[in-house]
Amino acid sequence: MAPASGPDGKQIQLLGLADAKQISPKIVLTQPAMQNVLPLFNGEHTLDDVIAQVGHGLTREHLEPFIAQLDDAGLIEGPVFNQMWQQMKDDFDSTDILPPAQTAAFADALVDQAIKKEFDRPATEEEKQEQGRERLGAIMEEWMNHALKDADDPSFDALPKAIVAPSVPYPQGVMLYGPLYGRMRVVDRPARIVVLGTNHFGDATGVCGCDKGFRTPMGESKADTDMIQAMRTALGDDLFANRYDHEREHSIELQMAWLQHVFGDEQGNNPPVFAALVHDPVVNGGESYDGTGVGIEPFIEALRSAIQSLPGPTLVVASGELSHVGPSYGDQTQLAGDTPEADANRRKVVDQDQSLLKMLTEGKPEELVSSLAWQQNPTRWSSTGAIVAAMQAVQPDEVRMLQYGGTMDQRGTAMVSAVSMAMF
Repeated sequence: MAPASGPDGKQIQLLGLADAKQISPKIVLTQPAMQNVLPLFNGEHTLDDVIAQVGHGLTREHLEPFIAQLDDAGLIEGPVFNQMWQQMKDDFDSTDILPPAQTAAFADALVDQAIKKEFDRPATEEEKQEQGRERLGAIMEEWMNHALKDADDPSFDALPKAIVAPSVPYPQGVMLYGPLYGRMRVVDRPARIVVLGTNHFGDATGVCGCDKGFRTPMGESKADTDMIQAMRTALGDDLFANRYDHEREHSIELQMAWLQHVFGDEQGNNPPVFAALVHDPVVNGGESYDGTGVGIEPFIEALRSAIQSLPGPTLVVASGELSHVGPSYGDQTQLAGDTPEADANRRKVVDQDQSLLKMLTEGKPEELVSSLAWQQNPTRWSSTGAIVAAMQAVQPDEVRMLQYGGTMDQRGTAMVSAVSMAMF
């Protein structure tokens, strides 16, 4: 919802509509009542059908301008959207390195904050480009040092086989990112890094591979051509058919800046990377959702084989989140406040997470998937695929949970939990 001024000057609330896949950068503001219309825009109804089903005085005079707005913004399928979609694909295929999004925005905000404090003015684009890496790296060091200042074991003895890292925004995940990446500052550098994320808004129905490298304010990580070729040989081009899903997927990018900061050398060289988005193995027994994409078991087998065949150590990173609860996700539960009811609701989520995480620390990923399937995933774990794939690919002898936590907005409409773990 967005505040706006009505014709009489009074404040009103408008409904903001945007593209979850971020193919279109535009936003359409409309009356909140239009949310009753949107579910009917599925290609199965004529305008007259929509008007008849919604009722309440809805007419073509209301509906046609609204549809024209959506079309102009590329928020419904048609020539405008098709042009945006084709341009995005062309841009994606034209480069070997994907540009930053969230990490760049965060670094820009850090620079802007510093410039405003020192000079009482906004930062210029040149200042953001010049200072972004330094300021982002400095705050990462600050977070890591703070997280580990009282730790008995502030560093790992060796490079883990795999880690589980949060994919929440940096400020909300400080105490999860810090103790994980801080402990890897002195371990051996991996020969390559595999980052497994969650496909939040893409089209792939199974595992979705990426054949690109990644850029953040901290530097560039080139694509690992050897790993990509090994995975392509094992699984075919289907693994990369929906590669465009990686264009604006944050779960991979958020890890890249940390990995570049921790493992990059003084010349700015970073280990090569292979990234993939892993679907939910709780659904359809681990097969792709529609039976045509790459299933999780063949992917895990191919990844395990590639890791064993390629020289040097590989670090696998599972980037993700756990529970998603609250009114924003359809729950009719109170989460905010100090009431007994809110405290009990929050505790229920924590207890559920801890019982599931115990299955991972005990080396039972298959039991985790079975439990979530039997319970119908009541708290909406969203990154089970990435975590399970990482664990089964590296087959660790030990799984260590470092930190667990959650974030919640002030009104208690959404609570998201996450964890940092290391596998040896």
